[in-house]
Amino acid sequence: MDDCCEEYAGLSRRGLLRGALGVAGVSAATSMFGATFLQTAYGATRPVPRVLVLLSLRGAADGLSLVVPHGDPAYYAARPRIAVPAANLLAKDAFFGLHPRLAPLLPLWNAGKVAAIHATGQPVVNRSHFDAMEKLEDANPGSSQRVGWINRLVGRDGYHHPLQAVGFGMSSPIGALYGPEPTVTATSMDAIALSGADARGRRTSSIRTLWGTAGGPLGSGARSALATIADFAPAKRVPARGGYANDDLGSALSSAARTIKANIGAEVIAVDHDGGWDMHTDLGTLDRGRMIGAAGSLATSLAAFFADLGTWASRVTVVTVSEFGRRVKENGNQGLDHGYGNVMLVLGAGVKGGYYGSWPGLTNSLDADLPVTTDYRSVLAEVVSKRLGASTAQVFPGFAPEPVGAVLST
Repeated sequence: MDDCCEEYAGLSRRGLLRGALGVAGVSAATSMFGATFLQTAYGATRPVPRVLVLLSLRGAADGLSLVVPHGDPAYYAARPRIAVPAANLLAKDAFFGLHPRLAPLLPLWNAGKVAAIHATGQPVVNRSHFDAMEKLEDANPGSSQRVGWINRLVGRDGYHHPLQAVGFGMSSPIGALYGPEPTVTATSMDAIALSGADARGRRTSSIRTLWGTAGGPLGSGARSALATIADFAPAKRVPARGGYANDDLGSALSSAARTIKANIGAEVIAVDHDGGWDMHTDLGTLDRGRMIGAAGSLATSLAAFFADLGTWASRVTVVTVSEFGRRVKENGNQGLDHGYGNVMLVLGAGVKGGYYGSWPGLTNSLDADLPVTTDYRSVLAEVVSKRLGASTAQVFPGFAPEPVGAVLST
């Protein structure tokens, strides 16, 4: 995480600390079961017909670099050193085009399975990483409840099992997962395991004997952890495939694909990706800099993910979010400071490909932002209602979504 702002660096350190405290906070139960964050729940997993994958690009990705508005002259005037030349853009129409490092996604784009919705974001400007992430993931402005929108989504039908919502690439639940419904969060698939277990199952047997009839939250938590580990076991037997970027994102998306193919009841999978998106310095050009690596990793692993899914891809829709965008004008370090509007990508099943959103126009001035014309919740609402059949009123309380058009009806 080189050259990011102090707040984001501090936030990441707090995240690591929060993960460590989360493990300690449930005392012996979690220390027995490894790094997985487990919440009390019972029941068997159930197959689900459709899956939503939420991919969080932590640090505020620059949507104007990923999906370039080459038809707006202010873009090139504001970024004389870091703008992506129009001649190099992919999937270009009269106004937009994709960063060249997104080339691995072209087969999906050409198949009509990728939509880019520009000028999206939260209803109010918020340039604080920590606060913006919290509000983005709660998706319930003005509420004092700490319940994330994914937690409300999986709690809508009275089914309660941790594997209904799974998080990869994180040591503790992101805000969107947090709430009364049980979820599982792990840095990787390997973390969903009983620490010290052997092939003969002696440790598992002893833990069951020790905690099988114990009362209180510790006893119920231990039994729930054992049940969840057992229910997750089929995912670990799904062979891993190659093609992913050799980084945390590739590992997390590989784990997600194996979980989906195991058909163990995961309806929502959250993937947390800190790919160095907080580019205050050295965003770079097409020959060097930080954006080419971040964009390339993103596209490589997403393409590998859908290839890995095979026929299961017809069930899976991916949505990307980032807490805010970047300024329009480059700074003195060939980077970009905190901004406002951004781009969201929707990929996979049920997607009507192309460019979407109402373009507000850019301004070449020091403090200019990309304004927001589409509330990010409208994009999420279209996915959860049309793909998962959920009530948007329950998932996004008090919000009236506007039609986006990027997702087909069920």
